[in-house]
Amino acid sequence: MTDAEAFEMDALWSDFHNAVNMTSQELAAWLRVSGAGEDAERFPDRAGPERGRGVLSILRKRQMDLTDADIDLMREVVETVSSERDAGPRETRPEPDWRYQLMSLGHDPLRAG
Repeated sequence: MTDAEAFEMDALWSDFHNAVNMTSQELAAWLRVSGAGEDAERFPDRAGPERGRGVLSILRKRQMDLTDADIDLMREVVETVSSERDAGPRETRPEPDWRYQLMSLGHDPLRAG
C-alpha cells in the first residue's frame, strides 16, 4: 500500500466512524429489534438488513483486516448517511422511517455530534 492509499484509507476509516455513531453493541441490539420475527429469533446474526449486518461486521474489525467489500460498504455508508442527513425527514420518508433507516446503518440522527 502506498502512502497515498494509506492516507486515503485512514481518512475513510475516520469518516466511517464519524458517520456510524452507534457502538457495535447498540447496532446489534437495534438490528435484532428492527428485524424481530421468527427467523430473527432463530438466527440472531441474520437480524436486520444486510447492509446493517455489514456495518456491524466492520465495527468488529481492525482496519488492517478490512476486505475490499468492507471498504466499498464503508464508502456507501458514509455517502448515504451524509445525503440522508442533508435531506432530513420528508414526505416520502417521514421522521420515524428516516431515523430507523439511518439507525440500521449505525447512525442515530438524534445523537449529538
